[in-house]
Amino acid sequence: MLRPYGRRNMDRQQIIDRLFDHYERPRHYGHLEGADMVHAGGIPDCGDTITLYLRFDPAGEALAGLSFEGRGCTISQAAASLLCEQLQGAPLSAVDALDDQAVLDMLGREVVRARPRCATLALNTLKSALARHRAGRG
Repeated sequence: MLRPYGRRNMDRQQIIDRLFDHYERPRHYGHLEGADMVHAGGIPDCGDTITLYLRFDPAGEALAGLSFEGRGCTISQAAASLLCEQLQGAPLSAVDALDDQAVLDMLGREVVRARPRCATLALNTLKSALARHRAGRG
Protein backbone atom coordinates (compact mmCIF):
# COMPACT_ATOMS: atom_id res chain seq x y z
CA MET A 1 0.00 0.00 0.00
CA LEU A 2 2.68 2.52 0.92
CA ARG A 3 4.72 3.73 -1.99
CA PRO A 4 8.44 4.24 -1.42
CA TYR A 5 8.32 7.36 -3.64
CA GLY A 6 10.53 5.80 -6.29
CA ARG A 7 13.09 5.25 -3.58
CA ARG A 8 14.84 2.55 -5.57
CA ASN A 9 16.18 5.30 -7.79
CA MET A 10 17.06 7.59 -4.89
CA ASP A 11 20.45 7.80 -3.27
CA ARG A 12 20.89 8.43 0.45
CA GLN A 13 21.06 12.22 0.05
CA GLN A 14 17.85 12.30 -2.01
CA ILE A 15 16.07 10.29 0.69
CA ILE A 16 17.29 12.72 3.35
CA ASP A 17 16.23 15.68 1.20
CA ARG A 18 12.74 14.18 0.80
CA LEU A 19 12.41 13.73 4.58
CA PHE A 20 13.50 17.33 5.19
CA ASP A 21 11.04 18.54 2.57
CA HIS A 22 8.17 16.80 4.39
CA TYR A 23 9.44 18.10 7.74
CA GLU A 24 9.75 21.71 6.56
CA ARG A 25 6.63 21.68 4.35
CA PRO A 26 4.38 18.98 5.82
CA ARG A 27 1.43 17.78 3.77
CA HIS A 28 -2.01 17.52 5.40
CA TYR A 29 -0.82 19.45 8.45
CA GLY A 30 -3.32 21.08 10.76
CA HIS A 31 -6.83 20.68 12.06
CA LEU A 32 -9.16 18.78 9.73
CA GLU A 33 -12.58 20.38 9.45
CA GLY A 34 -15.34 17.91 10.14
CA ALA A 35 -13.05 15.35 11.73
CA ASP A 36 -14.87 12.39 13.25
CA MET A 37 -12.01 11.66 15.61
CA VAL A 38 -8.96 13.32 17.13
CA HIS A 39 -6.36 10.94 18.52
CA ALA A 40 -2.96 11.71 20.05
CA GLY A 41 0.15 9.65 20.53
CA GLY A 42 3.70 10.23 21.56
CA ILE A 43 7.03 8.93 22.71
CA PRO A 44 7.48 10.18 26.30
CA ASP A 45 11.22 9.68 26.58
CA CYS A 46 12.06 11.73 23.48
CA GLY A 47 9.12 14.16 23.44
CA ASP A 48 7.80 13.50 19.93
CA THR A 49 4.03 13.93 19.67
CA ILE A 50 1.43 13.41 16.96
CA THR A 51 -2.23 14.35 16.96
CA LEU A 52 -4.22 12.79 14.14
CA TYR A 53 -7.50 14.11 12.78
CA LEU A 54 -9.55 11.44 11.04
CA ARG A 55 -12.70 11.66 8.96
CA PHE A 56 -14.30 8.39 7.92
CA ASP A 57 -16.44 7.67 4.88
CA PRO A 58 -20.18 7.26 5.60
CA ALA A 59 -19.81 3.50 6.07
CA GLY A 60 -16.89 3.98 8.47
CA GLU A 61 -14.68 1.72 6.35
CA ALA A 62 -12.26 4.18 4.73
CA LEU A 63 -10.32 7.33 5.58
CA ALA A 64 -12.16 10.15 3.84
CA GLY A 65 -9.68 12.61 5.37
CA LEU A 66 -6.55 12.45 7.47
CA SER A 67 -4.34 15.23 8.83
CA PHE A 68 -1.93 15.75 11.69
CA GLU A 69 -0.30 18.18 14.03
CA GLY A 70 2.80 17.44 16.02
CA ARG A 71 6.16 18.30 17.40
CA GLY A 72 9.32 16.33 17.30
CA CYS A 73 12.25 15.23 15.25
CA THR A 74 12.50 15.34 11.49
CA ILE A 75 11.81 11.62 11.18
CA SER A 76 8.61 11.51 13.25
CA GLN A 77 7.11 14.58 11.59
CA ALA A 78 8.14 13.66 8.05
CA ALA A 79 6.74 10.16 8.59
CA ALA A 80 3.40 11.65 9.66
CA SER A 81 3.33 13.88 6.59
CA LEU A 82 4.16 11.02 4.21
CA LEU A 83 1.66 8.70 5.87
CA CYS A 84 -1.15 11.27 5.72
CA GLU A 85 -0.33 12.00 2.10
CA GLN A 86 -0.42 8.37 1.06
CA LEU A 87 -3.44 7.22 3.07
CA GLN A 88 -6.00 9.78 1.92
CA GLY A 89 -9.08 7.78 0.94
CA ALA A 90 -7.53 4.45 1.91
CA PRO A 91 -9.76 1.63 3.13
CA LEU A 92 -9.23 0.77 6.79
CA SER A 93 -8.28 -2.75 5.75
CA ALA A 94 -5.28 -1.30 3.89
CA VAL A 95 -4.19 0.50 7.06
CA ASP A 96 -4.63 -2.75 9.00
CA ALA A 97 -2.26 -4.46 6.57
CA LEU A 98 0.53 -1.97 7.21
CA ASP A 99 3.28 -2.70 9.67
CA ASP A 100 6.39 -0.98 10.95
CA GLN A 101 8.51 -2.56 8.22
CA ALA A 102 6.36 -1.00 5.48
CA VAL A 103 6.82 2.45 7.03
CA LEU A 104 10.58 1.96 7.38
CA ASP A 105 10.72 0.98 3.71
CA MET A 106 8.61 3.99 2.69
CA LEU A 107 10.87 6.39 4.58
CA GLY A 108 14.16 4.84 3.57
CA ARG A 109 15.20 2.14 5.99
CA GLU A 110 18.90 2.92 5.71
CA VAL A 111 18.30 6.51 6.83
CA VAL A 112 15.79 5.95 9.66
CA ARG A 113 16.97 2.62 11.07
CA ALA A 114 18.50 4.26 14.16
CA ARG A 115 15.12 5.84 15.06
CA PRO A 116 12.45 3.20 14.41
CA ARG A 117 10.10 4.42 17.17
CA CYS A 118 10.12 7.93 15.70
CA ALA A 119 9.61 6.55 12.20
CA THR A 120 6.59 4.47 13.24
CA LEU A 121 4.93 6.88 15.69
CA ALA A 122 2.33 8.09 13.18
CA LEU A 123 1.41 4.57 12.06
CA ASN A 124 1.10 3.29 15.61
CA THR A 125 -1.01 6.32 16.57
CA LEU A 126 -3.24 5.72 13.54
CA LYS A 127 -3.69 2.04 14.41
CA SER A 128 -4.60 3.02 17.98
CA ALA A 129 -7.16 5.49 16.61
CA LEU A 130 -8.69 2.80 14.40
CA ALA A 131 -8.96 0.42 17.36
CA ARG A 132 -10.79 3.17 19.23
CA HIS A 133 -13.05 3.81 16.21
CA ARG A 134 -13.95 0.14 15.94
CA ALA A 135 -14.68 -0.05 19.65
CA GLY A 136 -17.20 2.76 19.16
CA ARG A 137 -15.25 5.25 21.19
CA GLY A 138 -14.76 7.75 18.36
